[in-house]
Amino acid sequence: MTQPLTLHSLLDDAAAVHSDRRVLSTGTDAVSYGELALASRRAAHLLRAYGVRRGDRVVVSSPDAITVAVAVHAASRAGAMFSVLHQDVRDRPLEHVLGDCEPTAIVTDDPGVSTTAQAHGVRVISSRELRHAPEPGPDADGRSTPAPLGVDGACLIYTSGTTSLPKAVVSTHQQMLFAARAIQDCLGYRADDIVFSPLPLSFDYGLYQLFLTFLAGAQLRVGDVAEAGPPLLRALQESEATVLAAVPSVSDRLAWLVRRAKNKPKLRLVTNTGAALSERTIADLREAIPGLSVQLMYGLTECKRATIMPPDGDLLRPGASGRALPGTEVFTVDDDGERLPAGEVGQFVVRGPHVMAGYWRRPELTAERFHRRDGLFPELRTGDYGWMDDDGYLYFSGRRDDLYKERGFRVSATEVEAAARRVEGVSSAAVLPPGPRTGKTAVLAAVTELDGPDVLARMRGLIEDHKIPRRCVPVPALPTNNNGKVDRQALTDLVQDPAPLRKEHAR
Repeated sequence: MTQPLTLHSLLDDAAAVHSDRRVLSTGTDAVSYGELALASRRAAHLLRAYGVRRGDRVVVSSPDAITVAVAVHAASRAGAMFSVLHQDVRDRPLEHVLGDCEPTAIVTDDPGVSTTAQAHGVRVISSRELRHAPEPGPDADGRSTPAPLGVDGACLIYTSGTTSLPKAVVSTHQQMLFAARAIQDCLGYRADDIVFSPLPLSFDYGLYQLFLTFLAGAQLRVGDVAEAGPPLLRALQESEATVLAAVPSVSDRLAWLVRRAKNKPKLRLVTNTGAALSERTIADLREAIPGLSVQLMYGLTECKRATIMPPDGDLLRPGASGRALPGTEVFTVDDDGERLPAGEVGQFVVRGPHVMAGYWRRPELTAERFHRRDGLFPELRTGDYGWMDDDGYLYFSGRRDDLYKERGFRVSATEVEAAARRVEGVSSAAVLPPGPRTGKTAVLAAVTELDGPDVLARMRGLIEDHKIPRRCVPVPALPTNNNGKVDRQALTDLVQDPAPLRKEHAR
């Protein structure tokens, strides 16, 4: 079998071997490899009929995983770049995306999203129309449409950054294919696996579960928001899942559930990304589920995955996040960009074919983060710091900028603060990311006379719901240091002891 050059070829190659096998299911629906391939081919003709051409953009906003899978592969066949948005992306964040990538079409059933898209002149396609597109007639447009190439853009993934507005990472077909194959080489999904993913397909790791499933000829069961909570154990048992693609909040929940359960899930493997997984959670999972392996990973949207631990490698190297993917390189540099020896803390740099093309319409930011030496593979300056051991294992220390992970999503403190300041009655705001003193979730400090819950409620519609912190503490002022910047340490002290705040508001 020849190596596929375009993203949809992964599906086509798998469908040629496993046509009647179930590939993707949700709590209410399922589709086989052959059905998914056929639906995406028909949907591609529909996109072309609606004016989508090679190089255009197609936005997908749907909570239904099968609709997303059809749309992604239809866009790939049509030569367009797809961008899958979380269902919470609406109002101003949605307007930003539509203005930034200027899509030709959007796939959605949400009336509010449809109204916003139509106001931007974007063609709206319903999930039913897309999934049940008719077989094209003999005169259907498409024969004269240039076929997509591996070097063409395939995907735009919007991710938070150091500005108040999300930026889009551009990925080509070849980059995504390399990343998917390299990850599969490390994780080793099997044809008899049933992969359970409670992660939305708008999250790049959730999306890549599709591609890993195709490579293995396995099955993927996508959970909904509720199945990331208390119903998680039941969903794993009913689906007979053997692999769980998790973030720390999901793994923590599962560890709590299995400690109290009589019937254990059939899991053989749990993978973790999004943030560090606690040693207590790992130990509890191994104790409760006999034969379970755990694989820890480190990555960024800009390269998908940078390092992966061998199965249960954390037992031999506690605190490590793995080695570079096959055919790639990870190293550390000092502030001058010079490579550092093993054991010295510096900024992580990732090099290889999986490093994405850059940021959509952000040439200055692309030049800042993506460096080239002698015209070879770009080197991604991650903004993350840590050290490498003599065997090439990565140990993460912290971030340089204001990005943090919460509930598995990458969030920018600047973006959250900008949204909070748009709330009437809030004069200033600062975010304290998750940490030893703030806990597992971020805390928003707001200079306002409003109550904390009222501030959070009014932020809805200004930013995606999953980016809104769970806790807001009103403060009389933000403490600053000698440079006039927010003193994060003093602010942490302030929100940790609410008594002075209550006295201040009582005056």
